[in-house]
Amino acid sequence: MKKSSQSSPPECSQHGHPDTPRLIVFASLFPNATQPNAGLFIRERMFRVGKELPLVVVSPKPWFPGLGLIRRFRPHYRPMPARQETQAGVEVIFPRFLAIPGMLRGLDGLFMAIGSYFTLRRLKSRGYNFIDAHFAYPDGLAATHLGRWLDLPVTVTLRGTEVPQSRKPALVTKLKRVFHDADRIISVSDSLRQLAYSLGLENRRGQVVGNGVDAVRFSPVDRMTARQRFGVAETAKVLITVGGLVERKGFHRVIDCLPALLIKHPELHYLIVGGPCPEGDMTYALKQQVDTLGLHERVHFLGPISPDELKWPLSAANVFVLSTRNEGWANVILEAMACGVPVVASDVGGNAEVVSSPELGAIVPFDDQAALTAALDQALTQRWDDSVIRAYATANSWDSRVVILLELFSRVLADRSAKQAASGE
Repeated sequence: MKKSSQSSPPECSQHGHPDTPRLIVFASLFPNATQPNAGLFIRERMFRVGKELPLVVVSPKPWFPGLGLIRRFRPHYRPMPARQETQAGVEVIFPRFLAIPGMLRGLDGLFMAIGSYFTLRRLKSRGYNFIDAHFAYPDGLAATHLGRWLDLPVTVTLRGTEVPQSRKPALVTKLKRVFHDADRIISVSDSLRQLAYSLGLENRRGQVVGNGVDAVRFSPVDRMTARQRFGVAETAKVLITVGGLVERKGFHRVIDCLPALLIKHPELHYLIVGGPCPEGDMTYALKQQVDTLGLHERVHFLGPISPDELKWPLSAANVFVLSTRNEGWANVILEAMACGVPVVASDVGGNAEVVSSPELGAIVPFDDQAALTAALDQALTQRWDDSVIRAYATANSWDSRVVILLELFSRVLADRSAKQAASGE
């Protein structure tokens, strides 16, 4: 792949061939100065694409006139970044859109599109010619509105929220509209693609492009040294989960397994990496659960840890566990594997597509405490070949994903240009 630099705004319209995709990444969930860990998985993927194609990010933020009043009582409610940031040389723009708490939320897709319209119109005048949205609703619906208004092709990446949304009749109609109007639907797992097919997506417009892993950033470090960082004995057995401290991620389900596991593994410890996120905050409830079970010396709340430092707690662990309620494609599973750590995960979303063989770990039924406990016991007892686990992760690098995405974006833009030429536009 030929590497193209990020152009300054005036140069973008002159960059490369006229059929070169110049991407507007459209994602309301994206890292910013007020929420540095929000949507890191989107930035990880798309900034690598941005090394090959011109790219700008538009991340709409919900706003309403009474926001300042609410913040007097809840200072961290809907934190608002500046209008624009530069991240790793990439322009990130944060337009506002009307979103009144508890009211008119069914119009979020439309209001998001209206609030972002002038931003995207300016970007189109600068040569950006392609909208790449993440999550079907509300972002994908807003993107298809904008694509129609501005005559731009639109791709939408499904990342897992579509599963619970598909169970809500009021949202099913909106999902179906996205699947009908987008030029291409990208799914991070085949389970999400099958969901989209069940809601009317044409087979030819669906494609799976899983997430990848940076096997340089996520590589094993000395286990004893890693454990010394977190005050865990060299002889201990260690579980770890990484994620936002919310119900969906299932930290509480793992904690419930610990008393039984401690009978067979008396030196067991559980590392919890993560903190509050836009989805919620269970910190207090989890700590209460730990205290109730008398596990305060066994469960370690490490707080959020940056991607560059995450290899340390991962390398300290014997087993990574993710008892999640739903997922698209959990990047952190591959990140754990890249550190040579086997995985136990619930059978939801794309988890079984990532933990695809017994040499990598185990998949268990969701919300089955007995099955989860048994799988963790087995994983803590079994001897694992960490070189096999790491080799699998390395084979799923970001480079392979970027090649597929570049080809997809180019094909979608070429198809749009061909249709316009055929219609005489």
